[in-house]
Amino acid sequence: MSVGHHRDYAEVVATVLLSVAAVATAWSGYQATRWNGEQAKASGRTNAIRVEAARSQGLAEAQTQVDVATFIQWVDAYALDRQELVDFYFKRFRKEFRPAVNAWLATNPLKNPKAPLTPFAMPQYKLAASAEARRLDAKAEISSATVRRNIQHGSNYVLGVVLFSVSLFFAGKSTKLTDMRLRTITLTLGCCVFLGTLIWIATSPVSISV
Repeated sequence: MSVGHHRDYAEVVATVLLSVAAVATAWSGYQATRWNGEQAKASGRTNAIRVEAARSQGLAEAQTQVDVATFIQWVDAYALDRQELVDFYFKRFRKEFRPAVNAWLATNPLKNPKAPLTPFAMPQYKLAASAEARRLDAKAEISSATVRRNIQHGSNYVLGVVLFSVSLFFAGKSTKLTDMRLRTITLTLGCCVFLGTLIWIATSPVSISV
């Protein structure tokens, strides 16, 4: 191949590389923006879930305080065998607390040294609000993992923008070189960077939702 033909071929390759690299750079920039938006939405969902989890946990703690307060009054009456007060306080136990108290009484706590110290140590003491808080915490962790993945996707596309820009630089630089050997090397580097980045970016998730 003559020098003239070689030069023409190199210019055609450089022009094509400039065109496709520019499109790829724009696409990667768009995807980086999209994934930043996805990350923001996922962060909002995660924060909302954590707020609900904190609210449920706060409710569970408040209910436990109520149970403790009523139990203290009840156990004093129970220890003194004041049946009227025992019945009075027992009726005021929350529905979630009564099964634990009944199970605790079945252990004969006044005479059985091996009995649990309080109903709160019984497996029957379960708070729906506490279970809900644990469920929401687990859900928040899953959502948080989505946030981290979206951040990583966005970062990958930002790196794609940088690498495509590098290939653009090599393609543009090659058009200004008069030495054919240097032009070929520069253009080859640009093509290698572009193809490698294109293959990598092609395997990345795409966000196209409106």
